[in-house]
Amino acid sequence: MNLLVTGADGFVGRWLVPRLLDAGHAVTGTGLGDDCMTGSWTANVRSRISWRRMDLTDATSVGTATAGDWDGVVHLAAMASGSEARQDPGRAWEINASGTARIAEALVRQRTRGKVDPLLLLISTGEVYGTSKPVPVGRDARLDTDALEPCSPYAASKLGGEIAAQEAARRSGLRVVIARAFPHTGPGQSEQYVVPAFARRLRTARTAGARVIKTGNLEPVRDFLDVRDVVEAYALLLSAGKPGRVYNVASGEGRSLREILFQLAERIGVNPIPEVDAVFARGSDIATLIGDASRLRADTGWVPRISFEQTLQDVVDAQAD
Repeated sequence: MNLLVTGADGFVGRWLVPRLLDAGHAVTGTGLGDDCMTGSWTANVRSRISWRRMDLTDATSVGTATAGDWDGVVHLAAMASGSEARQDPGRAWEINASGTARIAEALVRQRTRGKVDPLLLLISTGEVYGTSKPVPVGRDARLDTDALEPCSPYAASKLGGEIAAQEAARRSGLRVVIARAFPHTGPGQSEQYVVPAFARRLRTARTAGARVIKTGNLEPVRDFLDVRDVVEAYALLLSAGKPGRVYNVASGEGRSLREILFQLAERIGVNPIPEVDAVFARGSDIATLIGDASRLRADTGWVPRISFEQTLQDVVDAQAD
């Protein structure tokens, strides 16, 4: 397939692009910078990926970057940090909701001209479910917004993107598949996210001979996956996902942030004393967020293969490099 991956230079994109290239697909990536060929890309990847600059807040930029005979478009580009979205909710909506609307409309226009019929794989988030009971949510991955209760600017703006893409699909016949990814981590993730942030603070404490670790609320329970399992799900959805459907990408298992902190501490060799710091606290923490991926398994055969213990070890090892 000839594929466009927006946000290819982000954390997930840097795992997805090699996976797609190795499967024999032609891949063009987009990002805010003029060149994605820096950082952790291998020479092998650099020699096989094409690159375009794209600004989701600029309709002309989106139109230019998305022009092409695509079989599929994986829309990863987003304001993905919840803390950044809380600092500027309006910009989160501009990027995540309005930006997705621009992507969808650009593809609608190409489809209307009769040149292409691309599949838009929109990457959303399990956080759109919001407050939930301590059981896997989204068993049928419902599309109706009455089933969804986002309680953060990030989650709300991502739901806005879902609505924009579905509207375009109803209006034009654009093929849209939505993947609601639950939390995921792995080697190379920014330390602004919880797992690598914990690992870095624990490493710093060990070096300083200290035990007190500043944290936010450690009671929330989350459904974590390895990023490598997540990109495998995306790759399968490109070929086996059914347009009009929403898929949860989740393990169905929950772990508290406290449990994750102490699992990391054991690997790093620290016996920590957590201390809640208001700097890291969130006012709208979802107590429990666990996903049901039965639809994804049924339609694609996907199952997560990397244990969470291995994921944590890989995060720790990556920071030691």
